[in-house]
Amino acid sequence: MTVKSTTKGKRIKAEGVKIWLPKLTKYERARIIGARALQISMGAPVLIDLSLVPERDPVKIAMKELELGALPITVRRKLPSGHYQDIPLKWLL
Repeated sequence: MTVKSTTKGKRIKAEGVKIWLPKLTKYERARIIGARALQISMGAPVLIDLSLVPERDPVKIAMKELELGALPITVRRKLPSGHYQDIPLKWLL
């Protein structure tokens, strides 16, 4: 396990740490969908084919992107020890 010191705390590489919950929590899911829907509504490019989504609602598009695993996002989970862990979204889907 590799530990690096930063100014805001300590960082542990995700490769060296076991994931305590190998799926997204409902709070992480809501945060990702909400943030991505805001990006889409502000003009960010859509990462999936729009023919897969019958409606042009940014929330529906964001949900479909999450479902298909098209988002290049890393989830940061804080550990009880004060460290944090960066986990690629694809590991949690």
